[in-house]
Amino acid sequence: MPLRPLPLLLFAVALAGPLSAAHAGEPVAAVRVAFDRDGIIATRTEGLADVAAGRAIDADDPVRVASISKLVVAIAAMRLVEQEQLDLDADVSGLLGWTLRNPAFPDRPISLRLLLSHRSSLTDAAGYWGVPLDGALRDIPQDPRAWDQAHPPGGYYRYANLNFPLVAAAMENATGERFDRLMERLVLDPLGIVGCFNWAGCDDAVAARAVVLYDGDGNPVRDDHRGGRPDCPVLPANDGSCDLSQWRLGVNGAMFAPQGGLRISAAGLARIGRLLLGDGSIDGVRLLSPDSVQALVRPHWTAAPGNGTTFEEDDSGQSRPGFQCRYGLAVQILATPREGCRDDPFGDGVARVGHAGSAYGLLSGLWVDRDAGTGVAYFVTGMPDAPPGEHSAFTAIEERMARESLVLADPAPATDP
Repeated sequence: MPLRPLPLLLFAVALAGPLSAAHAGEPVAAVRVAFDRDGIIATRTEGLADVAAGRAIDADDPVRVASISKLVVAIAAMRLVEQEQLDLDADVSGLLGWTLRNPAFPDRPISLRLLLSHRSSLTDAAGYWGVPLDGALRDIPQDPRAWDQAHPPGGYYRYANLNFPLVAAAMENATGERFDRLMERLVLDPLGIVGCFNWAGCDDAVAARAVVLYDGDGNPVRDDHRGGRPDCPVLPANDGSCDLSQWRLGVNGAMFAPQGGLRISAAGLARIGRLLLGDGSIDGVRLLSPDSVQALVRPHWTAAPGNGTTFEEDDSGQSRPGFQCRYGLAVQILATPREGCRDDPFGDGVARVGHAGSAYGLLSGLWVDRDAGTGVAYFVTGMPDAPPGEHSAFTAIEERMARESLVLADPAPATDP
C-alpha cells in the first residue's frame, strides 16, 4: 500500500535523531508505523534485520511479535463466538475434553472470558511453552504451581501466558482445525496479512526475511534462519523428530505458541490496529461486529487494592509495577487515572487500547486511539535489559517509540515557513 505523503515539517521531524544500532544502548533494529483508519501515514525503520547478513530492516519483514499475538488470537476467538462455536462464559472444560479447575477452588468453573482476561487464577510458575510436539498441554495444570491457590477464578487479575495455549486448544476442538491454520483462515488471510504462528504457515520467501532476535551481547536467540527455514517450526518431539503429522486435535495448544509466536510485520500489525479503529471492519472487509470489538476493548479488570498484579511475572517480560492497570479480552487499556498506575508511555493521558510484547530481546507495541482514529505499531530488537522509562512503567525505548509516534501520527497540516 503506498504511503500518503507527510507534510514537509512533520517529515523533517520524523527523520530527526535516527535510531542507530551503532550507538551504545540502542536497538539492533527499530521499526515504527503510524496509521489511521484509512491506511499507513508514515513508516520509519533503522538498523538491521539480520546482522550477519547485513540485511537492513524493513516494515514488511516478519518478526516474532511476542504478546501482541494474544490480541490477534482473541480476534479469532471472537469470530468463533459470533459463529456460536465458542461461548465466552461457558465452562471451558467441555471444549478441552478434561476438567480445568484450580484445586483450591474445585467448584469454580473457568470460562473462555476468564482465560482471555487473565482472571483464570492460572500462573506461569509451572511453565507454559515447553510442551514437545508429542506432549499434552493438560499435564501443566496438573502441577500445583500452575495455580494461584490464594485467589479464586474471576476475582483477581494475574497475567499468565498459560491461558492462551488453553484458548488455542479450545479453538481447535471447537473447529476441528489445527491452530495455526485456523488463525490463517479467521484473521490473517481475510485481512491480507502475510504472517504465521511458529513459521509452519509461512513460505520460503517470507521465512527468508525473518527478523533475527538478539540478546544483550548481540548473539542470535530466535529466528536466525540464515536465509532459509527453521529446522523445526515447533518444539520437537521427545525423540527429537519434527513430523507435524503427529499433531493431535486439541491436545497440545502450546505447539504454535499462541501466547507470543506470531510472526508478522509492523505493516501487518497496522492492519490489526486499523481493524480496531474500524469497529471490526477494514477496507470494506468486516471481520467482527462492533459489539465484539467493544467486548475486546472494554475493561474486564481495573486495578484496585488487592484485586490483581500490575506487571508480568514471567521472566520474558520487562514490565514494572503499574504497567498493566486495565485489561479487556487480550487488550491492554493505557493511561489509567489511578494511584500507582504508570501505564502511559505516551505521556498524554489518552486511553489507548492494544497490547505490548516483550521476549528474547524484543519490545513491541500496538496502540490505537479510537477517538482520534490513529495508531502506531512498533518494535525494537536487541534490548533484553532496556533501561526503565522516566515517566511510566514501560522501558525508556518504548517511551521514546511511543512519544515520537505522536509526531508521525499528527493529522494536522504543517504551515509554510
